[in-house]
Amino acid sequence: YYEGFGLPVLEVMACSTPVMVSRTNALVEIAGDAALTFDSDDPKDLANKIKDVVGTITTLTAKSLKEKGLKRAKQFSWEKTAKQTLQLYKDVLDHH
Repeated sequence: YYEGFGLPVLEVMACSTPVMVSRTNALVEIAGDAALTFDSDDPKDLANKIKDVVGTITTLTAKSLKEKGLKRAKQFSWEKTAKQTLQLYKDVLDHH
């Protein structure tokens, strides 16, 4: 029921693998439109999403998720994270 930033989601996307995430704020925000979402309190919803991906792995849905996932994962990088973190520290220091 809890995931921090969602790094595992990005790692899977970077491997060109279809992703499914629970509808929690962090995961949905990180995944964007590159993942199927499911209600973690609804086992039937999860089962249906698994069928959508595994049962039709060669279909347009899976192909689309792979392509979107690769694009989404490229939007995040350690370099960008480091730069944004450094800028945040600078901004805080400038205001004190």
